[in-house]
Amino acid sequence: MTSTIEPAAETPEYPMPRAQGCPFDPPPELRALQERSPLARVRLWDGSTPWLVTRYADQRAVLGDARVSADMTRPDYPRQAPGNGGGLSFIGMDDPEHARLRRMVSAEFTVKRVAAMRPTVQRIVDDSIDELLAGPTPVDLVEAFALPVPSLVICRLLDVPYADHDFFQGNSRTLINRNSTPEQRTDAVGRLSEYLHALVTAKIDDPGDDLLSRLAARITRGELTTPEATSMAVLLLIAGHETTANMIALSTLTLLRHPEQLALVRDADDPKVVPGAVEELLRYLNITHGGRRRVALADLEVAGRTVRAGEGLVLPNEIANRDEQAFPDPDRLDVLREARHHVAFGFGGHQCLGQSLARLELEIVYRTLYRRLPGLRLAVDFDEIPFKHDGFVYGVYELPVTW
Repeated sequence: MTSTIEPAAETPEYPMPRAQGCPFDPPPELRALQERSPLARVRLWDGSTPWLVTRYADQRAVLGDARVSADMTRPDYPRQAPGNGGGLSFIGMDDPEHARLRRMVSAEFTVKRVAAMRPTVQRIVDDSIDELLAGPTPVDLVEAFALPVPSLVICRLLDVPYADHDFFQGNSRTLINRNSTPEQRTDAVGRLSEYLHALVTAKIDDPGDDLLSRLAARITRGELTTPEATSMAVLLLIAGHETTANMIALSTLTLLRHPEQLALVRDADDPKVVPGAVEELLRYLNITHGGRRRVALADLEVAGRTVRAGEGLVLPNEIANRDEQAFPDPDRLDVLREARHHVAFGFGGHQCLGQSLARLELEIVYRTLYRRLPGLRLAVDFDEIPFKHDGFVYGVYELPVTW
């Protein structure tokens, strides 16, 4: 079902470009839309015109509403690109299937279970910094640190051989690149699925103390099918390294551009400062590029207007997290701000499953990297840093640094 309201001829294209020289800020046109109207039509790549929800409170209301669907296979779902209508397990499903599959792995990501991983993550971070210090400079912090650290963590959790990181990182890049064709994405998913299917099925006969083994045990007990377990493993492997890797690099670059904020993080004696800085950087930056997508299952009111059943909704968290009604002076980076109520991890039943692990990794990185490399600085001009404007995950392709 489509809207009976004819979009205006000037309906803006979405996503919108960021301003030259302002890569950390939401696009100016997105900010202008927020100021004009909390709900506005935008035009996607396929000509569809879903609603763009720009205010923090409205986004939380929509994300917590059972009358909206995250099912990527629905014909009216506002897809980010051709051919990406599903395939990544439960994040593209509605309850009860979403809840059933999510429950199968939710225990792995509880605050208590993740806290037990702190020594392992700390060792991975320390070892990675040791390698940085032993090697030459300048160095690309993305390839030498930001990408290996979360990849090693998720490989340890899943028991995926880190020696295969080039394979799964390369296929992940294909999946999250906006310019990839549907065929390229399908092939990438197929390669990852074949790879993880082999690992999961091997765990049925030779289990260990790891997440893939626990998925294999559920297959044996009839709680999961092998394709379901494989799809979940693909999702966890991709999500477990891509978003955190980009956040490490982008937040480091942000702090280098805000040296007074970097000093607060690096020199903090108060143990609450670094966790608070994690939340503020998650609010200030934006890694999930392109907005969360939903479709209305029934008529509902958003920002005082009626969204009809079958109409799409796009919720860009970067503009919600810069809403002055929720965060005073939102364009100012302040690592001492109370920002934990941001929507970087979403809200409601589909809130990011791995948020506790991401927080732990970022906290350890921020607490360790800047203290051990107090002279950390860019090795090139800021204007030379290549940003990922072409992906569904935002960040930088390279970050040349020295110290």
